[in-house]
Amino acid sequence: MESIELEKDIPLLCLSATSFPAGVLAAHEELYRRVPPSKERSYFGISRPEGDCIVYRAAAEQLHPAEAVTHGLECITLRCGRYISCFIPDFMQDVSVIGRTFRQLLQHPDLDPQGYCVEWYGEGGKNVTLMVRLRK
Repeated sequence: MESIELEKDIPLLCLSATSFPAGVLAAHEELYRRVPPSKERSYFGISRPEGDCIVYRAAAEQLHPAEAVTHGLECITLRCGRYISCFIPDFMQDVSVIGRTFRQLLQHPDLDPQGYCVEWYGEGGKNVTLMVRLRK
């Protein structure tokens, strides 16, 4: 685990999964259909408890303000600041590593109670960096 600094807020276009964890893949597939991949755009998964369940959102970096309306998606801001993180190469070899790693990250004593569990996908979705925001 390492601490990383997100220098600026990242506006996200989000699509909620119908369920967690079963609806995660379908949410990403629908998001990619609506917001096709490009080299300028990063993709994410964000989740946190809301009410009595975990809400998962597949997310794409918003490049232009009008995109949310164009694509019919919710806007959420990934806040700048310090995050505890872990890089997972080739995560598709064992997807369960994501849950195990988040359980470890969530043990940190200084978590932001309003933060998300963040999956930041890189290299065409092959690798992922898992992050949880820390208090200032």
